[in-house]
Amino acid sequence: MSWWILPTTADIGIRAFSSNPLDLLREVTFGFQEIQLSDEGNDAISTLNQHKGQWSIPLIDEDLERGLVLWLEEVLFRGSIEDKWLIDASFKISNLAIDAHVSWVDSKLISREIEIKAVTMHELIFKEIYKNEILNSIEDSIPSFEGPGWVAQVVLDV
Repeated sequence: MSWWILPTTADIGIRAFSSNPLDLLREVTFGFQEIQLSDEGNDAISTLNQHKGQWSIPLIDEDLERGLVLWLEEVLFRGSIEDKWLIDASFKISNLAIDAHVSWVDSKLISREIEIKAVTMHELIFKEIYKNEILNSIEDSIPSFEGPGWVAQVVLDV
C-alpha cells in the first residue's frame, strides 16, 4: 500500500507516497475512491459494465497542490453528480492541465460507507522529497518516508 488514512480530529485525510508525480496522483486518487466505498461497493465494482473517457482539469501556474485539489473535486463531482464512479486512470501532467484516460462505472450501483462533501486546502501537500530528506511519521498510522520520491497529503470534509 502506498497511501494511508491521515488521522484528523473531525474529517478524514490521505497521505500517499510514490516515486513520481504521475503515480502519486494515481495513489491519492484511488485512496480517495477506496475510503468512500463500503465492502459491498468495493466487491461490486468488478461485476459492473465499465465505460471509458477522458477527463481533464486546468493546471494553474504549474501548481501541483492546487491541481490535486481540482482533480479530486472533479472526481467527486463526476461520482456524485454525473454518476461516474472512477475505477481506473492513466495520467499525463503538462504545464497547462492534468489529463486522464479513465474507466468508470455507474455510481448509482456502488454502495458507499462515507460521503465526502469537499476537498480542502488544509494541510495540503504535493511535493518532491529529495534524497536523504525525511518526512516524519504521523502517530503510529502513517510511516516516515525517506526520499527520493514524492508525497501528497489532502484533508477531506465528510
